[in-house]
Amino acid sequence: MAKLINLKIFPRFFSSSSAGGILLLICVAISLTIANTGLADGFTNLLNTNLGFETGSIHLHYSMLTWINDGLMAIFFLLVGLEIKREVAEGELSSVQQATLPVLAAIGGVIVPAIIYTIFNRGSAEYGAGWGIPMATDIAFALGILSLLGSKVPSGLKIFLAALAIVDDLLAILVIAIFYSTELHFNYLGYAGGIFAFQILLNRLGVKNILAYVLPGAVMWYFIHHSGIHATIAGVLTAITLPTNETEEESPLEKLEHLLTTPVNFVIMPIFALANTNITFESGMVEGLAGTLGLGIVLGLFLGKPLGIFIMSFLSVKAKISKLPAHTNWWHVLGLGMLGGIGFTMSIFIALLSFNKPEFQTEAKFAILVASILSGICGFTLLSMYNKKHNKA
Repeated sequence: MAKLINLKIFPRFFSSSSAGGILLLICVAISLTIANTGLADGFTNLLNTNLGFETGSIHLHYSMLTWINDGLMAIFFLLVGLEIKREVAEGELSSVQQATLPVLAAIGGVIVPAIIYTIFNRGSAEYGAGWGIPMATDIAFALGILSLLGSKVPSGLKIFLAALAIVDDLLAILVIAIFYSTELHFNYLGYAGGIFAFQILLNRLGVKNILAYVLPGAVMWYFIHHSGIHATIAGVLTAITLPTNETEEESPLEKLEHLLTTPVNFVIMPIFALANTNITFESGMVEGLAGTLGLGIVLGLFLGKPLGIFIMSFLSVKAKISKLPAHTNWWHVLGLGMLGGIGFTMSIFIALLSFNKPEFQTEAKFAILVASILSGICGFTLLSMYNKKHNKA
């Protein structure tokens, strides 16, 4: 029996670039199964369990779901921010033309879905507020699906998607702050800005101790969380300040990136998937897809995202404002645009802010789930088929 078990399979699995994506999909299936069985109530109660403490003016007592979405995901955004800064310093985003492409593509991917949703729900007193729902790309799931392709897609495409998704999230956070937040606390934003300035000063002074950046980053996370803005932005801001270099010597940025890659891919992202895809199927969900709310969300994500990303990318490249990443072409951009239609968490979050009625929230969640599944399947299939065709040629 022992001979039948190849112990080397586990190291190979965890070192595989697609392993994280496979684990993510397994967790999605488990979460959906739990949500539609007798385990649903217990799992929901678990996610709503409060953890933390309160002492004096310090409040760190949140539900488990909040710790996952705002706390653990801040670490995920820290890792993605580190990867992007490294690429800006010495890789795929080191030129102005390459760096502007994901920014402009993200803007197109935000505007077109919002327009499509508004066309279906213009003037609707019930659904009009949901125009921000199809604007967001779920960076964790989009990168997870792309990682399933491993070396079958150019490495620059992953960086392009990561940078695009971060800009997309920043735009979504801005939209939430302006149009959906009931109150912003500028005193907390001021404290967070002061800490960010301190981290930049450390960088200028040549401080290379990783903890000197991460510990203030954790405090900044606290202040941003209390400001009314999504706290994951603290991860990106901290990543910006980490020192890097263009030599072969491992920089503090690269050291932290190596430390975070495995726990993010094999712990944080699977936990995130388990917590955020537990959607219970209810009667009327399928019929709701044919309504203006369902159509606005599904078409906004599934068609609007790839259209906006592709058109803006095409126009910016043809105008010589931007440049495609190395070894990529327009089929890659179209496939990436489809993956941009994976909305999930941020879209669900905006849906909850948009509607007070539970039935509207349920319809929106199901439409987001359907659009995200379609986008993920089509994006993965297109990139995979193109790779096979290209290899044959």
